[in-house]
Amino acid sequence: MRDAATQRLGADILAELIAIDTTDSSGSVTAAAEAVAARLRAGGFTAADLTLAGAKERKTNLVARYPGRHGSPHKAILIIGHLDVVEAPRADWATDPFRLVEKDGYYYGRGVQDMKGPDAVVIAELIRLRQEGYVPDRDIILALTADEEGGGANGVEWLLRNRRELIDAGYVLNPDGGIVSGDQGHALSVEVEGAEKLYADYQLLATNAGGHSSRPTPDNAIYHVSVALVALQNAPFPFELNPVTRAYFSAMAGIEPADIAADMRAILADPPDPAAIARLSRDPRTNAFLHTTCVPTLLAGGQAVNALPFRAEANVNCRILPGHSQEEVRLELVRRFADPALSVRYRSDAGVLSDHGSDKAAMTPPPPRVDLLAAVRLASGRLWPGAPLVPLMETVATDSIYTMQAGIPSYGVSGLLIDRDDNREHARDERIRVSAFNDSLRFYHDVLRALTGGGT
Repeated sequence: MRDAATQRLGADILAELIAIDTTDSSGSVTAAAEAVAARLRAGGFTAADLTLAGAKERKTNLVARYPGRHGSPHKAILIIGHLDVVEAPRADWATDPFRLVEKDGYYYGRGVQDMKGPDAVVIAELIRLRQEGYVPDRDIILALTADEEGGGANGVEWLLRNRRELIDAGYVLNPDGGIVSGDQGHALSVEVEGAEKLYADYQLLATNAGGHSSRPTPDNAIYHVSVALVALQNAPFPFELNPVTRAYFSAMAGIEPADIAADMRAILADPPDPAAIARLSRDPRTNAFLHTTCVPTLLAGGQAVNALPFRAEANVNCRILPGHSQEEVRLELVRRFADPALSVRYRSDAGVLSDHGSDKAAMTPPPPRVDLLAAVRLASGRLWPGAPLVPLMETVATDSIYTMQAGIPSYGVSGLLIDRDDNREHARDERIRVSAFNDSLRFYHDVLRALTGGGT
């Protein structure tokens, strides 16, 4: 199967996946998993190669094993990808979010970037390799799972706890991280994720007796929450670097314009330059590399237009730098707000509230793999010559947090070019360039062959 045929297959798979609603509120990951299983069977995988299993009826995961050379001493490579997507109200979109639309050189649809596009790439490439009769020097495992975006039935966590034998591997490739950072379709850098921030939600809640709106009082539930949120905005978490972000800024200083590059070098100095930190922190993406971030994402309060509210709450979403835990950040929020009328509780992925978050810190970066970096460098050099490899700390959270906690080194590698001023992950009118999708197919083909003894 040549590149053009693989591109058609990849687009067909992507269209099928986009058309299946896999949101937590109304969708079915099971339907998507079964559709992929049918695709893989049609592409040469046997029933014995495929396992459908999961925690809930709508949340079935698919594990596909591509058998390697018999008797190989090498441990399998595990590729993980989630099938669920965040909500996408039709009224908010210019196109139907659950129909793949090709327009002006882009694919539009909920999940084209996060992450049904990368899923379709890996599925199509495994079918291509199988139909070409390729025998890798180790097993390749693909796990397509539920509830990475939340929902209480995370597929990777469930598989590790209940069916570890299906996905046990030497290391993980996660196409949910490690994009190609671009500008107007031109590749600036090829990112390889080696660390992640830790995800956490907290409920801020104030309650009191309420009263008549004609008799205002400072003891107002909405006042308590709003004062806390203003304090949160005005007092960012401290600046920190770790080995991955140090390497990232060192590499990016060779790419960025002179003024930004100078600031990047200045924050790497000992001591770092506070003015440079402040300037770089003005950019939301760069700021996320430099600080733990917390932001309100949901607000609710009051019961009538003419009554003092007796209840108000906010959800505060935090992305925590490596080395710090959910409970450490919860306690820091309590300290900052210093309001006995306000409670700060941890909210789990399933929405369960508790007075204590996890004491586990964000993942420790795994050691770099020479073979993986060589494979990425080779594949990217053919597609984006001159674009340097850049180690990355993802500012979002992915399912790598579970595989890393299980002792399986995990790396974010996608090969999907996203313009850095047009990242629509979780946003309305989510899109990717058609050319970027096609390039990522070629990229993953070359990477998988290089990693499994087939050259390119």
